[in-house]
Amino acid sequence: MALFTVRAAAERLGVSYSTFKQWIYKGAVRSVRTSGGHHRIADSEIERLLAVQGRLPTAPRRPARAPGVLVALSGRNQLRGIVDEVRVEGLLAQVRLRIGDQRLTAVITRDAVEELKLKRGQPALAVIKATEVMIAREPA
Repeated sequence: MALFTVRAAAERLGVSYSTFKQWIYKGAVRSVRTSGGHHRIADSEIERLLAVQGRLPTAPRRPARAPGVLVALSGRNQLRGIVDEVRVEGLLAQVRLRIGDQRLTAVITRDAVEELKLKRGQPALAVIKATEVMIAREPA
């Protein structure tokens, strides 16, 4: 059973550290305490939280930027969400994001999915420009 720090679990869920701590204090998140009194979150608990619909805020904490990574984009219509599903077939892939209690589906290239390393449970951005939707991911 893999255990994560509160900060790592919050990043994986796309929420702020303080929000996640409040969830622990309110009993909405099951945690294990270390001998030093620190909370640790089991991978299974993170997966449970990812499966709960409508529980996750849509404004996750911004992680530190890696050098040499795109940090600005001219498209202003950006929706933050969690990757719910990635289906790859041939040259194309279907990516479904959970944004609050809404679902957004985009069809992008297989290469884009591989380059972004998109996987279920990761935070991602839907960037909307006119009739096109692009998927972006902030560096971990």
